[in-house]
Amino acid sequence: MGEALLPVPTPVVSTKRRFSYLHRGFVCFSLAVLVALQFFYSFQAPTLVHTSSVPIHAEETLARCRSLDLEPGPSPDFYKRWRSDRDVPGTRATLILDARIWTGGHNGTQVVNGHVYFDKGIIKGVGGLDVMSIKRLHTQGNLDILHAGGAWVTPGIVDAHSHLGVLSSPALSGSNDLNSFNGPILPWLRSLDGLNTHDESYSLSIAGGVTTALILPGGQAFTIKLRKTAERSPTAMLLEPPYGLNGTYPTSGTVPWRQIKHACANWSDVALGENPNRVYGATRMDTFWAFRQAYDRARQIKEKQDAYCRQALSGHWSDLAEFPEDLQWEALVDVLRGRVKVQTHCYEAVDLDDLIRLSNEFKFSIAAVHHAHEAYLVPDVLKRAHGSPPAAAIFATQARYKREAYRGSEFAPRILAENGIRVVLKSDHPVINSRYLLFEAQQAHYYGLPENLALGSVTTQPAQVIGLDHRIGYIKEGWDADLVLWDSHPLALGATPTQVYIDGIAQLELPYVVEKPTSLQSVPKVPSFDREAAQVTRHEGLPPLLPDESHAGDVLFKNVKSLFMPEADGDRIRDVFTTPNIDSGVVVVRNGSVACFGSERSCSATLGHDVRIIDLQGGSISPSLVSFGTALGLSEIQGEVSTGDGDVFDPLVVPVSPTAERLLVRAVDGLQFAGRDALLAYRAGVTRAITAPCHAGFLGGLGVEFSLGARHKLEHGAVHEDVTGLHVSILHGSGQPSVSTQIAALRQWLFAAHAHEEYDEVSTRLADAVRGHIPLVVETHSADVIATLIALKRDFKTHTGHSLRLTITGATEAHLLASELAEAGVGVVLTPPRPFPGSWQRRRILPGPPLSAESAVSRLLAHGVTVGVGATDEPSSVAGTRFDLGWIALESGGRISRPQAIALGSTNLRKLLSGDGNKGATELVATQKGDLLSFESKVVAVISSVRGIVDIF
Repeated sequence: MGEALLPVPTPVVSTKRRFSYLHRGFVCFSLAVLVALQFFYSFQAPTLVHTSSVPIHAEETLARCRSLDLEPGPSPDFYKRWRSDRDVPGTRATLILDARIWTGGHNGTQVVNGHVYFDKGIIKGVGGLDVMSIKRLHTQGNLDILHAGGAWVTPGIVDAHSHLGVLSSPALSGSNDLNSFNGPILPWLRSLDGLNTHDESYSLSIAGGVTTALILPGGQAFTIKLRKTAERSPTAMLLEPPYGLNGTYPTSGTVPWRQIKHACANWSDVALGENPNRVYGATRMDTFWAFRQAYDRARQIKEKQDAYCRQALSGHWSDLAEFPEDLQWEALVDVLRGRVKVQTHCYEAVDLDDLIRLSNEFKFSIAAVHHAHEAYLVPDVLKRAHGSPPAAAIFATQARYKREAYRGSEFAPRILAENGIRVVLKSDHPVINSRYLLFEAQQAHYYGLPENLALGSVTTQPAQVIGLDHRIGYIKEGWDADLVLWDSHPLALGATPTQVYIDGIAQLELPYVVEKPTSLQSVPKVPSFDREAAQVTRHEGLPPLLPDESHAGDVLFKNVKSLFMPEADGDRIRDVFTTPNIDSGVVVVRNGSVACFGSERSCSATLGHDVRIIDLQGGSISPSLVSFGTALGLSEIQGEVSTGDGDVFDPLVVPVSPTAERLLVRAVDGLQFAGRDALLAYRAGVTRAITAPCHAGFLGGLGVEFSLGARHKLEHGAVHEDVTGLHVSILHGSGQPSVSTQIAALRQWLFAAHAHEEYDEVSTRLADAVRGHIPLVVETHSADVIATLIALKRDFKTHTGHSLRLTITGATEAHLLASELAEAGVGVVLTPPRPFPGSWQRRRILPGPPLSAESAVSRLLAHGVTVGVGATDEPSSVAGTRFDLGWIALESGGRISRPQAIALGSTNLRKLLSGDGNKGATELVATQKGDLLSFESKVVAVISSVRGIVDIF
């Protein structure tokens, strides 16, 4: 039988098993897609994908992290702006025609003859502009056209170290926000929080051409424009305010520079040195350790922030808490991120070396070292700073006011520049009235800083130091419209603005303009001080200052252009001769006195055998100057008590013994000779000083007149007059009795001295004052007190028949009583020579051009008041007395002649302050290449008839 065919089995697939296969494939595909998406979004959107739940503040945190990497400076499209962020809508455009424009370009050497056009707060054109096209743009008549007539135009002055608004004028207890005394390390303090918009110095500083200032406190600093704003708030004055003020942080672009000050009195007053010791009892070692601790704390915070942000930006949120920050230290963290301009207050080489080591240890750059009186001695130290060498922000001549400043030199600016260090000149307002910041540049130029760098030291360089040179400090298209028109070359003595623009807005409503000589429209041809500058560095800041030679024989001064000498009565100065040719006049001096003057032929017969010939090259001989108003001769270093005579006890405040009550201090007993400020003044033509005993209260004592060139008290001619006048002060001050109490004491003493015949020192000298044998010299500033003193003088004469020789010193408000002073026969010594409303009693000043037609000097003289001019309270300022007098003559518009100006600082002072007036022998000063009051001249000799010699420098 055959094999039977069986049916072939068909495979049967379970539906459950089929679903399992499909599900597994779908899951694998889905996982692959998710992995791909996660990989993709890990790079594209870390805020959306995370390994754990995303915190609510994630976006804010990520924005904060991104902001940490933003660079400081202007945005890339900054110069595409067509309107300034500080523009005031409705401001008219301005076109200045035919100006000499110092642009600041080419390292300060670029001068353009042409026009300047600005609109909406921005400079739109400089140079050879199409004037008709500009006029067509303003068919609605919203264009102001100013014909400069060849006048100089510069960028607005930038003050890189000011306390405007935080140390306000007038100084009142409620307006001092300069520093906190709550500790030495306070980087969280901000000058903006104490900025007073009512400081009376704003308008004065603008009148000097200052348009921008960095306001330095002990802490974070802020840059302001000085003009008033409609909002009248401190915030409205800010220029490029730093981020974070309103609690927001940018995520792209750039950030504005921040500012911080490190100096001596508190954290951002950290410069190492005397101030920590004086204020907090800390040594340099303590201060530097505090520095390192603070920066180490900031470094730790920075490192935590960087680690936190790396994790957050990668999307790993699982173990992240709050963003690590500390509001107290965030400014220093930003220093380490390179986004803060560090301004440091350092004086000596040891301080500068400490600071530079700190910058390298913590890797931060320093914008500038301020004050820095020894920086010129150690330029290589500055060059070792992290990043790049800091600039030196310094005074031109102010020095020796404390130990750290003792080696300061007027040649520091030129020496620093010669060593490749950028020079910035600053005011430290109100230490120096910032209205006269340009005078700092002028003095630096006089002592050898090149013209381009001198002008740059108050414009381009400070703009760079504060990180704003992309918009201020230059006259360029696209920069802010901050400009100054001057009545003369800006480096000429007495240069004064005729108009100031801030953000394109004219600041001087009705400026008073003085016509200046044509010669002042060019840069001064200053003398050479190469030899003196070399000596300064050779002797580490303390060069020998005594005369190079003292000649007792005949001296022939040739090529003398002018000779000024006192009249026979000694009270006035006359122009003996002024020749049109610099090579025609001679003066022969024998035994320290003028023996002949005129032509060389006429004087040759008077010459002896031992003749010293000095060529003045068109120079001049004039009376020497006298100083008053400082502690010159009684204190070598103001900040060091051991170097001075000390202060007189005030009998109205300090209880003294019965014996001491009858003592009257004589300044002559505390004299010190051959001090550095005295000898520098002597070399600058100030040969004598009249100094009162140092006192901070009512009674001063008896003044003295002495020689600034003498080596010791016993030298012949060292003391000209051992008692000059009786000095008292009637001032307002903490701890002092009332003004009425002081007046009552003075009245009682005067009437008692007239009524009684006692023979002790007090009674004798008061009697001398009562009888007019010596002047009664009263220091006061208030017009109200001056009026009371005038009434006292009249009352005293009515009751006694004696007329007091009353002289008012200080006298800031004396101009308000010019006619009354003249009628009463009361003389005035103005100290300082240029007024400043530093206190309530000094607030009513007569500022002079461009704010007023008259100055205090010109008004008082016009009313017949005898006027003398003293110095500020800084002895280092005395060497500049001749420039103060020259300035007074120039701003008077011809109302004060050069002989009259010289008298203000010589014969008038002696007449007002000395017992014998102008009797006795005097000194003369010989200057080369110009007269005593000009920037072109240099003092080369002092002619002393008292000692019978000629001191030659």
